[in-house]
Amino acid sequence: MRILLSNDDGYFAPGIAALAAELSQIADITVVAPERDRSGASNSLTLDRPLQLRRAPNGFYYVNGTPTDCVHLAVTGMLDHLPDIVVSGVNHGANMGDDTIYSGTVAAATEGFLLGVPAIAVSLVGKQASHFATAARIARQLVERFAAEPFGAPTLLNVNVPDLPFEQLEGTRVTRLGRRHRAEPVIRASNPRGETIYWVGAAGEAADAGEGTDFNAVAHGFVSVTPLQIDLTHTAQIAGVANWL
Repeated sequence: MRILLSNDDGYFAPGIAALAAELSQIADITVVAPERDRSGASNSLTLDRPLQLRRAPNGFYYVNGTPTDCVHLAVTGMLDHLPDIVVSGVNHGANMGDDTIYSGTVAAATEGFLLGVPAIAVSLVGKQASHFATAARIARQLVERFAAEPFGAPTLLNVNVPDLPFEQLEGTRVTRLGRRHRAEPVIRASNPRGETIYWVGAAGEAADAGEGTDFNAVAHGFVSVTPLQIDLTHTAQIAGVANWL
């Protein structure tokens, strides 16, 4: 089995190191990740300049671009063979609910999915985010299950793992995305030159965290597995918009 690994925290992040260490035991892995932290890059592609691919001493490849760039470059030009699966992560922090729209971790997996490769995005939920080995072990279990029972069509899974020792996990739940409250306001400040600057505020707390959501599963110690799709069409509004026009 061939696995392509990427992330949005950068090729030097502890999460991708844990993932590589775990998955290299069961497959041939190639790591292609951003050269720096690109959290929040979403599905952006770099179109205004060429990309450079370099190799770190540990064998990981890194790109001066976004998470989407990394997977796109690897799948469409770098690799001699398509990977059997793309695994993105382990992200330092949650990617639940509305986070998936902004997440570079999810975007890297999404790019694999859009290119016809099954993909998994894995995130570790916790402010300290210390149990990367737990999330990597969950990723391995999912990859092994995929190898034994592959899906009939390309699949995109968003996985969020509580920041706990593996033995303390309650199990796994298949979930839907929850929703967050509106984000906190931007923080206004001044730089040393006296110019006004703004920091993007923190994400809002969970608004829809009921039974069946990713927020609810993780809060109760379960691994959340959410199948995602890319079609953003609001089908229920098609007739209404047609009449409005």
